[in-house]
Amino acid sequence: MKTKTLIGSFILSLFVISAVQAQYKVGDVVSDFSLKNVDSKNVSLAQYSSAKGFIVVFTCNTCPFAMKYESRVEQLNKEFSSKGYPVVAISSNDTQAKPGDSFEEMQKKAKLEAYTFPYLYDESQDVAKRFGATNTPHVYVLAKEGGKLVVKYIGAIDNNADDASKADKKYVADAIYSLLDGKAPSITATKAIGCGIKWKKA
Repeated sequence: MKTKTLIGSFILSLFVISAVQAQYKVGDVVSDFSLKNVDSKNVSLAQYSSAKGFIVVFTCNTCPFAMKYESRVEQLNKEFSSKGYPVVAISSNDTQAKPGDSFEEMQKKAKLEAYTFPYLYDESQDVAKRFGATNTPHVYVLAKEGGKLVVKYIGAIDNNADDASKADKKYVADAIYSLLDGKAPSITATKAIGCGIKWKKA
């Protein structure tokens, strides 16, 4: 009996670990999450009942690449939120490694930049691990299909981190325009360019 209990506990622990470490791929169904926004209220995707999908951006305060893309993330929200694809930004960095990414600093950043989108704190890093996010920024375009959220694109925002005006491939925008036209994005995955997410030490 004791052996069965131990085996059962072991299998359960493996299931929990695999669930936390799952990495979404294009075509996967995303499970909802609830994280604290900079206004100290929790936000979940389910709250956006009229949304057609989402632009989920893993980002942070301190990464130079994330800083270069700040205005572009804001522009994505302004362009696509009204079309049913709002931006949801998430910071998952270990604040022991990066104090500039603390919740208090996130609040200051959001206020200073006048973000029009939620900026959520993934303190446990579980959401980043579940998505398989590795960089800042790292974008996931999700679309609602039959009441479920399906991954349609993963990767970079565009192909020029240094100069938005010279980006001739706007991956996220193109993916959403395709979805709005009822088509699958022609490019579904690119390499996310940016700083690596700072993981907590075990």
